Amino acid sequence: MSTTTANSSNGTSAGGMLSVDESSMRTNKVEQVSSLLISVAVMLALAVAMLFLLFLLSMNWERQEKMELEVERIAGRGDNAAGFERDFDPPAADEVEQLTEPALEQTIQMVNDAIAAIASMDTIMASDAITGDRSGQGDSRPPGPEGEGVDGVHRGERWELKFTARDRKAYASQLDTFGIELAAIGGGISTIDYATTLAKSPKGRSGNRDQEKRLFFSYVTNNALMQYDKALLQSAGVNIKDRSVLKFIPKDLEDTLAMAEKAYYLEKRSKDFRVSDIAKTIFECKGTKSGKFEWLVIDQRYRNKNPSVK
Repeated sequence: MSTTTANSSNGTSAGGMLSVDESSMRTNKVEQVSSLLISVAVMLALAVAMLFLLFLLSMNWERQEKMELEVERIAGRGDNAAGFERDFDPPAADEVEQLTEPALEQTIQMVNDAIAAIASMDTIMASDAITGDRSGQGDSRPPGPEGEGVDGVHRGERWELKFTARDRKAYASQLDTFGIELAAIGGGISTIDYATTLAKSPKGRSGNRDQEKRLFFSYVTNNALMQYDKALLQSAGVNIKDRSVLKFIPKDLEDTLAMAEKAYYLEKRSKDFRVSDIAKTIFECKGTKSGKFEWLVIDQRYRNKNPSVK
């Protein structure tokens, strides 16, 4: 009787069952580290996605309306004397109706009216003597360039510009940045004498007073910056003896200041902008981190206590 010897090398046992090596099924350290790294990467991706979603939700997606700058029309009396009333302007030629010779019936009626008016002449003259002539009462409009408009304060009276500079060169650089020209006027001289390119080498020029339409400012009290103005004008060869020193600002800077004034009003005062409410707006020229300069509204005062609301 022959017997069969089990050969363990063929992977079978005597009973015919398979033998499994359990050590080959265990997770090694490399696989564990890889799984951990993948889990961390997935979590970081989810966290970044959540943060990005929160960022999108926190943003204001409302379209910003472009602020429009309306033409400012403030009533002013110009060179007219201050008063309580307004003198009537003589009618223009196109406002006077052409006269035609009246008919005979109209002529007779006019004669009768003239005879009837003689009896009341004394009364009319007496009335005029009491009330007086109503012409020549001055101009009731506020100070400012002559014109019609709302009852408000003109920009030249309403705005106040402040500069902060450590020396004359820094001050001149601010003026040059915004295209502001210094000028001397009066003193028996008919022209306006300007100084430009103030920071490097001031240059002088002269202009006609009637052609100057820009907004201008001047210091009301004597200070270091006023002395800088005078020194810069003298450096440009401008005679300042017994003359007023002015700053003329360009139109683009005037528009920039007007936009800043309106934005400040809408934020601090009311959503219904009324320039006639503003009594004073104070601007300050400040330096930025990039070394440039910008104008900021630091204060605004109003003519009435309550904001204007429609």
